[in-house]
Amino acid sequence: MAIFDENIVREYFELNGFFARQLRKHSVHSRRKATEESVDLLVYNPSAPPDAPEPNFQLFSSDMVAIRQAIVVVHSWQQTRVTPAILKSPSRLLEFLKKGVLSQTDVLFQVEDGVLENVAAYRKVLVLPGLPTAEPQRSECIELFKAAGVDGVIAFSTILEDLLRHVEVNHSYQKSELLQLVRVLKIYDMVQAPQMRLF
Repeated sequence: MAIFDENIVREYFELNGFFARQLRKHSVHSRRKATEESVDLLVYNPSAPPDAPEPNFQLFSSDMVAIRQAIVVVHSWQQTRVTPAILKSPSRLLEFLKKGVLSQTDVLFQVEDGVLENVAAYRKVLVLPGLPTAEPQRSECIELFKAAGVDGVIAFSTILEDLLRHVEVNHSYQKSELLQLVRVLKIYDMVQAPQMRLF
């Protein structure tokens, strides 16, 4: 399922003007026997102004213009035990992020020597199933990620909403099965504007 997540995130960055390439793909071994696949993308935005203001920590599509280059790690939500109940509970989501993501950030963002010339010049961006929306869990979560060296996080909901907004029904996306599927859903009114609610 990591390929599916990678395609969604890659399409998102490319629709926002980035060049994206896969940096590596390998298994990250946790303390348990289970392994989890990590997808890293290297993204570069050639049109980002050098004097762009610092983007927010929780990134939205409007923040993309301020990012020139980043290492993006996709924390695959299909391979973790994220349920709808966890996503809707700020305290349970915070607990999941602490145990399932924060404990791995140092490993997830490791870059082999010689792959990038100046790793410090790249923002470390983490794509997550979601962040707590209620306080104080949201602020606590953000502070924990900052302390772990993460420069920004994007929720999958932000990515999916942006893809829905970008896809036009009168444009064919022959080279992208994902965008073509979104287009077909919009053509048949399976996605309704402006809320973009499915079904």
